[in-house]
Formats: sequence, C-alpha cells, structure tokens
Amino acid sequence: MTIDLYPPIVHEQDLSPDAFGPAIDDYCEEIHDAVKGFGANKSAVIDGLADQDATNRFKISLRYKELYGKELLQVMKKEFSGDFGAAMQFLSLPSDKAEARMIRMATKGMGASVDILFSICCGRTNTEIHMLKKAYFEMYTKDLNQVIASETRGDNERLLLTALQASEQEYDPLVHTKEKAIEDAAYIHSCGLGKTFGTDEKNIFKAICAAPPQHLTEVSLAYAEKYGYSLEKAMEKEFTGKAKEGLLFTIGMKLKPFQAIAKLVKSACAGIGTNEMLLIDTIIRYQNVMKDVMAAHIEMFSKSIHDRVREECSGKLKDLLLAVLNAVWPEGI
Repeated sequence: MTIDLYPPIVHEQDLSPDAFGPAIDDYCEEIHDAVKGFGANKSAVIDGLADQDATNRFKISLRYKELYGKELLQVMKKEFSGDFGAAMQFLSLPSDKAEARMIRMATKGMGASVDILFSICCGRTNTEIHMLKKAYFEMYTKDLNQVIASETRGDNERLLLTALQASEQEYDPLVHTKEKAIEDAAYIHSCGLGKTFGTDEKNIFKAICAAPPQHLTEVSLAYAEKYGYSLEKAMEKEFTGKAKEGLLFTIGMKLKPFQAIAKLVKSACAGIGTNEMLLIDTIIRYQNVMKDVMAAHIEMFSKSIHDRVREECSGKLKDLLLAVLNAVWPEGI
C-alpha cells in the first residue's frame, strides 16, 4: 500500500489529553510562558513546539486547550505573522488538520498554489484522504472536493479530484497479476501516446490513482517492455505544465515515495527564489517519515535537507525548520 504520513496516534484519534503525562504539560507551559505579555518569545516557542515530533505535537495541541482554555492555533495566529506565523500554525495542529490548514492557505487569494495541493492530495492512502476531507470540513464547514473544483481548472482539477476519490485498490496477487499489468499498460497507452487524437486524461488519472504500488510497479515494467520506455517517461511525453508535475509526483509516491519527497524538497528550492511555503509545508508534513526522506535526499543530491534550509531560509524561520528536522534527524549523526 501507499505509505502513511500521519503518526499512529492521529489515526487512532486518542482524545484523552489528561493521560499524556507531565512532559507534555511542561511543553505546554513553556509555550504559554513564551506568549505571555507584550511580544512573544519566538525562540522559546520553537523550543516548545518545533522541537517536537508529530506525535508530541498532537498531544500538545489537545493538552494546551485543556490547560489554558485556548486553541493553540488561535494563539499562534494572534502572536505570529508571515511565513514564520504560518509554520507555527501548522505545528500547532494535529497532522490531518495541519494539512487542512495548508490547503486553506493554498487556495486563498488570486490563484491556487497547485504545487502545494498536488503534494498534499496526490499519492496518499485512502484512509488519510478520508481523514483529510473530514478535518477540512470540521475546520471550515466546506467540502474539500468543492473547494478544489472551484479553485483549479483543466487537468489540474481532474487529477486532484481523482486523487480525492480515495480509490486505490487493495493489492491482491490473485487480481493484480502480470497479465493484468500488461492489460493496464496497454490501456494507459491507448489513452495517451497510442491515441490518434488528443489524450484521455481522466482515464489515465483514474488508472494510475487506483493502482496499488506493487501493481503499478508491474504496469511500469510491462509498459517499458512493450513500448520502450517507462510509465514515467511516457507521462512526461504526454503531459505538460503543473499537471505533468502532479502526475509524476503521484507515480513517484507509489513507486519510490522517499525519493519523490526528496525531489519535492529540491523543487521548492529550485530556480530564482525559494517557494518558501512549499518548503515549509513539505518539511512539516513529512516529518514522520523524514529519516527515510533525508537518507534518499543525501544519496540523490549529496547534501542534507538541513543544508537546503540554511541556503534558502534565514532568521527564525530557518531556526524553526532546522528544529523540525533535528527532532527526527539530529545533525551530525
């Protein structure tokens, strides 16, 4: 199956903040003290919140309201602004709600940030897609499908809405046979490069999103054997623009997820000017699997994600992102 990104406690939705232990209370107190009075202490909030893994942040989010009667998200919104403030908002929420908040920000203003939408919605497990849609509705009383449909167009909209259907099949070796892989490879080709006029984007998206990773691996091998190049290369030839990037990311998250995430980090730092919000979202969202992502990134690019943060960010935002990384991959190990 496609990899989970949320820690087990988020899947379990254990809402018993009084059972989290004294250490969580200490973190909550540290954060509360840092935002008291005039002007919040950014360094202290980083120590109390950004230094934690996703499991502890889930606990802190619940326990803070229990202790102080305020939603931690609202405290972060009041005290901080800009990219640093956005990052603190994401860190103040459980993983599913943090992603819902990221989508909310990515669809505000003139034109949606499809890079962020693809990275959140594509290549996810069925369970986490359902959790994300539920979290979005609980926070904003809007259906996520309707939001995506209103904010995106064309192939971008089609791919995102297909991903949100949570249609990935459970792998069954009796169903997902080599013969089925050959059949699906031929079908995808007939919808794309093998089609005389145009491209049947909708059915390509449906076939790829529905395929479990083990099966898609066989489909790609069958495609290469019959047509001379991999499934990824075929999609590069068939699609353009952001839809191509989103589809390749979807395939990558099924076939080589940690390498796909490492490439996403690099893409946020590519060209003139860093896409800081994509970099922030990526580092926070993937913290739970960051050990594997970091190893892939170092192998692929001969540098750590810490190095990228130091090159692309400055000030307290840099300190915050380094703290998130160091919580799971301390520098120097």
